[in-house]
Amino acid sequence: MSVEDKENSLENKKDKIRLGGGQARIEKQHKKDKKTARERIEYLLDDGTFNELNMFVENRSTSLGMDEKEVPGEGVVVGYGTIENRLVYVYAQDFTVMGGSVGEAHANKISEVMDLAIKNGAPIIGLNDSGGARINEGIDSLNGYGEIFYRNTKASGVVPQITAILGPCAGGAVYSPAITDFIFMVDQTSKMFITGPSVIKSVTGEDVSAEELGGAATHNQISGVAHFMEESEESALDNIRKLLSYIPDNYKEEPESLEFEGEAGRSTEELKEIVKENPQKAYDVRDVIDILADKDSFMEVQPYFAQNAVVGFARLNGRSVGIIANQPQHLAGCLNIDASTKIARFIRFLDSFNIPIISLVDVPGYMPGTEQEYGGVIRHGAKVLYAYSEATVPKITLIMRKAYGGAYIAMGSRSVRADLVYAWPIAEIAVMGPEGAANVIYRKEIKAADDPEKLRQDKIDDYKENFANP
Repeated sequence: MSVEDKENSLENKKDKIRLGGGQARIEKQHKKDKKTARERIEYLLDDGTFNELNMFVENRSTSLGMDEKEVPGEGVVVGYGTIENRLVYVYAQDFTVMGGSVGEAHANKISEVMDLAIKNGAPIIGLNDSGGARINEGIDSLNGYGEIFYRNTKASGVVPQITAILGPCAGGAVYSPAITDFIFMVDQTSKMFITGPSVIKSVTGEDVSAEELGGAATHNQISGVAHFMEESEESALDNIRKLLSYIPDNYKEEPESLEFEGEAGRSTEELKEIVKENPQKAYDVRDVIDILADKDSFMEVQPYFAQNAVVGFARLNGRSVGIIANQPQHLAGCLNIDASTKIARFIRFLDSFNIPIISLVDVPGYMPGTEQEYGGVIRHGAKVLYAYSEATVPKITLIMRKAYGGAYIAMGSRSVRADLVYAWPIAEIAVMGPEGAANVIYRKEIKAADDPEKLRQDKIDDYKENFANP
């Protein structure tokens, strides 16, 4: 065989592998408004930059009919390329090949590309679309999952890890995304659950659809497992590119600063119209963020989960920062279990990747009630204290209106080593709200007064001036 014949043979093999499960299965994927694994990578990365690795890997299983199956590329495409000229490593499961199921060789391909990402200090992006473990390969497939989970853990806080769920993700497969930093899901397309609807029905009698059990809305609004809900695959992939612009390649580097085109030191008088002195007047803290941050720079994380807290990335004078804010529009901005978990996790990511923290505080306290106490609000609330205390990145706090009790301490106070704490003139900082404090401290005097309401108001005003005044 001549050199030319060998080259042609090699290209024919590549073409066959690139076709995945065949044209019929590709068309079936397209009918579901889903791209193939290779199309997703091509869309995500800069044009012409993808370099595929381990294209010809094959499994070694001969049991349960595996010796008679062709598994092109082992059902996963792996390699590296660039996003805005930055090196990234990527893997994309190919649902057209055995449903993207994970076998030993499939898992090894993912593990090897993760090893390279850690070694070279570059982000890892996973595009998941898989039916789960490849049953034909038995426990070898489970061991493969374990190898991936191990690398997810070793990469945590070392390089950014981003996952897009672009189809089913069931059973053990869900744990890898859960260890990564950010999860994108596509509404009505993505599914994540440990146990599927049919098994739940047979074991518990509960009747639930796959969408209700593990759809994008479920994990963005209720469980908090996911961070972004998108309308399409294209939107998810576009926003992965956008997200990367705020974060560095690894823990040793700082985020790239962009050229700032606004007015440094600009006046923000309009904030007075948003945040009213009356603590009973709610407002949308996103309006405050939009004014303080560079124009159109705020990218909110988990916008549908624990809406009493707002977290996300923004830029100040072109520099990437993380925003942590209480949201008076929801539950008066109280901290509860979900908000505490959301805030603490985000802070720890920011601290891992050298991103300064800006805290915007307007918090009446931790949410009271048996549901919160039984759910472990003490344990989860402590995570916020721990995260702020542990963080070594620059921390700047602005108390906009109220900051009461333990929530005052938790939300980036001097006690947990904020570098700078500012307070607006209308701010109230105290052990508890003036109304409640007056009722407790002066209960007997108020009860015995000729005009209890007047005395009560006088005591409230006195408490505000002498104990809550910043």
